[in-house]
Amino acid sequence: MTHTRYAFVKANWHADIVNRALDGFCEVVPKAQVDVYDAPGAFELPLLARDLAKTGRYGAVVAAALVVDGGIYRHDFVAQAVVQGLMQAGLEAGVPVLSVSLTPHQYQETDHHKEIFRAHFVEKGREAGHAALMIGETRAKVAA
Repeated sequence: MTHTRYAFVKANWHADIVNRALDGFCEVVPKAQVDVYDAPGAFELPLLARDLAKTGRYGAVVAAALVVDGGIYRHDFVAQAVVQGLMQAGLEAGVPVLSVSLTPHQYQETDHHKEIFRAHFVEKGREAGHAALMIGETRAKVAA
């Protein structure tokens, strides 16, 4: 079965940056084929991605977040848990769950860094769009 719909889940933390991944994704995958969902933060992405993948409506689920060192918690722990959770979600559901969840080594709340990461998220969104299409084509060949 070929799916023509994709779910895109994005964390609301750093939304001005994270939302740019959706822009890039929709440069590759037509926006009319994308259902967009919001999550409070990165940590909630795996559960929502798993639930969406299990519906069977989507050829792939994409999850986007920016996890930065805020000086209060171990951002590397959060990032690792999110990426592992996204992989597990895809394996459990049998649907590709792609990650645009990034953890930069250096990030500061400056206009310069924000602009760099906005542009980077557009590119990562495009890459996720190409990956979603490619994995769908490959899975269709395997199933044929």
